[in-house]
Amino acid sequence: MTEKLQKVLANLGLGSRREIERWIVQGRISVNREVAKIGDRVNLNTKIFIDGKPIKRQSKLSFKRRVLIYHKPEGEVCTRTDPENRPTVFSHLPSLKGERWIMIGRLDITTLGLLIFTNDGELAHRLSHPSYEIEREYAVRVLGEVDKNILKRLQVGVKLEDGMASFTQIEERGGEKANRWYHVVLKEGRHREVRRLWESQGVKVSRLIRVRFGDIFLPSDLRRGQWSELNVSEIQKLATLVGLN
Repeated sequence: MTEKLQKVLANLGLGSRREIERWIVQGRISVNREVAKIGDRVNLNTKIFIDGKPIKRQSKLSFKRRVLIYHKPEGEVCTRTDPENRPTVFSHLPSLKGERWIMIGRLDITTLGLLIFTNDGELAHRLSHPSYEIEREYAVRVLGEVDKNILKRLQVGVKLEDGMASFTQIEERGGEKANRWYHVVLKEGRHREVRRLWESQGVKVSRLIRVRFGDIFLPSDLRRGQWSELNVSEIQKLATLVGLN
């Protein structure tokens, strides 16, 4: 049996499928000493090299899927390294031997809340892919007048520069004076989508917190900057959402 090169390397926890595809385009990966190309398929006997270094393969039986949840504070960036030397979310995570943490669903620098990391590239790929329609829930504090017509438009659909977008659910959660809290749900993770939807109605987002991703909620006792590892049953429940055993 053969599998796509990027899928095999993602399953080894070396990166997400998208990240590995970039490495292939950049010429960093070789298959049997020949520069790899998009579409290459490999089997257990194929020799794979990244930056000239051989990749040690492991059987699926020996692979242990791991998932972390992290409470991202404001001011951290969702990259492994930052040219401006800003703190990154990866600097707080435990180290992995021969693998790397893959982030699922990035947040911008001013957004707080739930981030998920895994060493399983296939799980990361499926949870991030729009076709699986995994729900993301956010607590949003907005500044400005919000009436029923605005809420209706946000659920029916608004045309943004990258296409139509909408919230599948909006629930008012109170507030004081001009500041109101809402919980909103959407099934994709386009760049700054929550903020752009509200801004399209002339409403400013003054606070944004992701509180749920799929069936995983941000624990109330998990402090900002801290991580927690999911147990086997929690991981299996998350994997089942996207059809993984």
